[in-house]
Amino acid sequence: MKRITFLSDFGTKEGYVAQMKGVIFSITDARVIDITHEISPHNVREGAFILWTTAPFFPVGTIHVAIVDPGVGTERKGLMITTKKQVLIGPDNGLLLPTAHLLGDFVVYEITNPKYMIHPLSRTFHGRDIFAPIAAYIARGIPFDEIGTQTTHFVDMQFHLGEHQGDRIVGKILYVDRFGNLMTNIPEDILPGDIEQKKISIVYSDRRWEQVPFVSAYGYVKQGELLCTIGSNHFLEFSVNQGNAAQLLGISVDADIQILFH
Repeated sequence: MKRITFLSDFGTKEGYVAQMKGVIFSITDARVIDITHEISPHNVREGAFILWTTAPFFPVGTIHVAIVDPGVGTERKGLMITTKKQVLIGPDNGLLLPTAHLLGDFVVYEITNPKYMIHPLSRTFHGRDIFAPIAAYIARGIPFDEIGTQTTHFVDMQFHLGEHQGDRIVGKILYVDRFGNLMTNIPEDILPGDIEQKKISIVYSDRRWEQVPFVSAYGYVKQGELLCTIGSNHFLEFSVNQGNAAQLLGISVDADIQILFH
């Protein structure tokens, strides 16, 4: 059975998500799975991060519909992207591209054929009228070339990884989760092999936190204590045991950071 996922900033109070699913089920019996509908309103980068960290766990052939679309109803394009393993559908605002780069061997199509859209077409709800039916028709086997045309003109976005610069690693905060954990773009594989025997300094702007312990789980430090660990996405993160690291450190998404080891 084909699988279609949904990711959006729609929330669950209104009927937007249900309307998209209704469109899907009127065209195909594909299984529909919600990734999340709690992306911060209009936050394309946040939606891109959640898709980027979630899509790889789905099986080959999954179709992902991602909609964080502040430009809905304008001249921005709608895209289908085929990758080595999965299909991505959504607006042309960079939302899909980090995942496309991650999954590899991608080809971008602009959605152009009105035959596969819902009419009359809403100017404010392309998730229901364009992206949901397109996903359903792809699940039914309609060729991509029948739905759209290949393009090399699209809004790109990539999450560049942290890197070594001299005696330190430089990176960024990519995401803050509901617990206040600060997730960086520093991958596990560039960290020192003996990191659990080291103390870490975190440098942000003109502030510096010394002697931050690296531990394998939150519970290895006292409640309220700051720590570094490898999160479930295999990137370095800063956390507070049963607390909020974002509030404690005053660091937010996109902040430039430096990590030193002692």
